Amino acid sequence: MNIHEYQGKEVLKQYGVSVPEGKVAFTVDEAVEAAKSLGTSVVVVKAQIHAGGRGKAGGVKVAKNLDEVKAYASEILGKTLVTHQTGPEGKEVKRLLIEQGCDIKKEYYVGVVVDRGTGRVVLMASEEGGTEIEEVAAHSPEKIFKEVVDPAIGLQPFQAKRLAFNINIPKELVNKAASFMIALYTAFVDKDCSIAEINPLVVTGDGNVMALDAKLNFDSNALFRHPDIVALRDLEEEDEKEIEASKYDLSYIALDGNIGCMVNGAGLAMATMDIIKYYGGDPANFLDVGGGATKEKVTEAFKIILSDEQVKGIFVNIFGGIMRCDVIAEGVIAAAKELGLNRPLVVRLEGTNVEIGKKMLGESGLNIVAADSMADGAQKIVALVK
Repeated sequence: MNIHEYQGKEVLKQYGVSVPEGKVAFTVDEAVEAAKSLGTSVVVVKAQIHAGGRGKAGGVKVAKNLDEVKAYASEILGKTLVTHQTGPEGKEVKRLLIEQGCDIKKEYYVGVVVDRGTGRVVLMASEEGGTEIEEVAAHSPEKIFKEVVDPAIGLQPFQAKRLAFNINIPKELVNKAASFMIALYTAFVDKDCSIAEINPLVVTGDGNVMALDAKLNFDSNALFRHPDIVALRDLEEEDEKEIEASKYDLSYIALDGNIGCMVNGAGLAMATMDIIKYYGGDPANFLDVGGGATKEKVTEAFKIILSDEQVKGIFVNIFGGIMRCDVIAEGVIAAAKELGLNRPLVVRLEGTNVEIGKKMLGESGLNIVAADSMADGAQKIVALVK
């Protein structure tokens, strides 16, 4: 789950992370009033969308008076920003962060992530702040420094200080920077984040160390522990089909292709998408109905696939271990009859109650193409769609 920058900063403030004062605005008038209340000669008008690269796309402007605040707010609100993270369709800006300007002396990067290689949380930092960390990794990897955190004892002060020295934080501010990093790590662990990225972290002219931007993502599986974080969810920033899927505890991610997939198990779902690509097709989604799906859950999953106008055909690929093939068949038949199946449907069933499932599909009266294997199913749906 993602949240906006201004929300991330409010979360970090609870842990003692220093951030500029700012206010959210949904209209031009609110933006002007927010700028007035901040009482600084320079304010920054920042688009709030769930994507990085906003500055390069024209979503961040520095205003030196209220007239400029009004002009920039009018320009950005309602604008569709296209960045490297939004895709070509972009995202419409529906809210702004109006923030105090600050005297930036130097920009840095600090991020906390889960490193799958070590199986631990890693704090990484670079003196190349303000640019995407991927670019730094590609062109100047020697400028990225990492500290692997032992989960039993947490991030130690000496690690944070070593990182601060390595990225050339001014010596007189090393302790402040180390405290900043420890607070960021604490927020990451306490709130079950999957990433906590500060880009840039800045050193100011008056000797402060603060987060000029903040990106926090959260582990969706841990949200039941954090109702305060769930309350920050902006549904307008999410795909409608993904929102609907979350209501039924379905793992669904929309993609750009035209072959809808319904599979049980994340690994099988990934393999299904791969084999569709291998035979020249393009998957329209990742959809894992899980091992204990009910008829109702399968029906809703099928409805979500059919609600995507880009879908020209559907591949149901089920290996029934815990999941029974007859339950899948029952859900597919119910959804297809309710919604009217007017697109090619290929079904591959294997495992528990497979013969019952196949018989149910065969006697349903629906136009269903049976597949003997995953490869056979993929080839058939790609051919039908083409």
